[in-house]
Amino acid sequence: MSSRLRALPLLVLLASGACTEPPKMDPKDQAEGLYLRGNSEYLQGKFDAALKSFDEMKALAPGDPRLPAARGEVLLSMSRLEESEKEFEAALRLDPKRSTNWSRLGFIQAQLGKKDEARQSLQKALALHPKDFNALEQLGELAEERGDHAEAVRDFTQAAEAAPEASKSDLLVRAVDVLTKQGRQDEVLGLLRKATGQGVRTPEVLTALGDAEVRAGRLPEAAAAYEEAAKKSPKDPTLWELVAEIQLKLGKREDALKAYGESLKVKDRAIVHVALARAHLAVEDRAAAEGELQKALDTVSGADVGEMQELADLLTTMGRKQDALRILTSLGSEPGHAKNTELQLATARLAQDLKDTATVQAACARVAAAATDGGVVKCP
Repeated sequence: MSSRLRALPLLVLLASGACTEPPKMDPKDQAEGLYLRGNSEYLQGKFDAALKSFDEMKALAPGDPRLPAARGEVLLSMSRLEESEKEFEAALRLDPKRSTNWSRLGFIQAQLGKKDEARQSLQKALALHPKDFNALEQLGELAEERGDHAEAVRDFTQAAEAAPEASKSDLLVRAVDVLTKQGRQDEVLGLLRKATGQGVRTPEVLTALGDAEVRAGRLPEAAAAYEEAAKKSPKDPTLWELVAEIQLKLGKREDALKAYGESLKVKDRAIVHVALARAHLAVEDRAAAEGELQKALDTVSGADVGEMQELADLLTTMGRKQDALRILTSLGSEPGHAKNTELQLATARLAQDLKDTATVQAACARVAAAATDGGVVKCP
């Protein structure tokens, strides 16, 4: 057989294969693929693309009960609340026993000001899933808004108990905030001790515990809480300052100096050097205090009014009143600080001590201008 004749069957086979249509995908599989793609786009923040994928899915599987809930989530992320509300209502008509749908609907209704409807939806969510911490949190917010503080604390606390580890701390702090505003300090302390005893020892919860221990007059316990919080917050220098201040009050000078040192390791700030200078002055170590004063002058930012006032006060204490007055006068003359009565009065008093009449008059004029409520403030 010639080579040409042998090639003919192969050519026929190739030709017939080229004309064969690809197998059609099952519509259910197509719909599932679009659902997965839409969710992926949603998680990537591609909200318009996600809606388009879900619209394509709807053409293939219009009765899929997952579809309106998926669209509702995207619309909620886009702050299109009214549209999202309608989608979750549609989702509930298809699947009324899905607690998340009720929870989301309740959240949206709360944002739209439909407080009573929101409570009913959230309670239905909890009836289906009692540990829905999102629903509990939203109920807590609604209770706080209407002034039912006991219910708000209960809801936030239950939400914290049901929440994953990453969310427990924030929810506990919300309960603490409600109790603190009501002056219920014993309950605050009890709640925080219980939570930390159960292993919720985030910087936020430990800091709140430290605050509560201070209010209860338990300074050693407060120092321990702040120190643990500081170790877990490597970028926050202020917690070490709190530890140092408490240790000084407890007469533990070396522990205080060590804590101030830890604060400076996080960030070198003038306010800490001022505090160290005062600690040295308390034991009459003038040389060490002078060294810390110079470090404070070298590191002062000029942006923090409180820090500048503390520095001026230290300069006054160390006999450098003219330097202190220059700082206060410069601060007080800035438009943004003109109504800072405390600053202006401090400037006037120091200026009077130095017999600087012009500065006294300028500071007192600002005090008078700031007294718009008719109150009288005594100025030198």
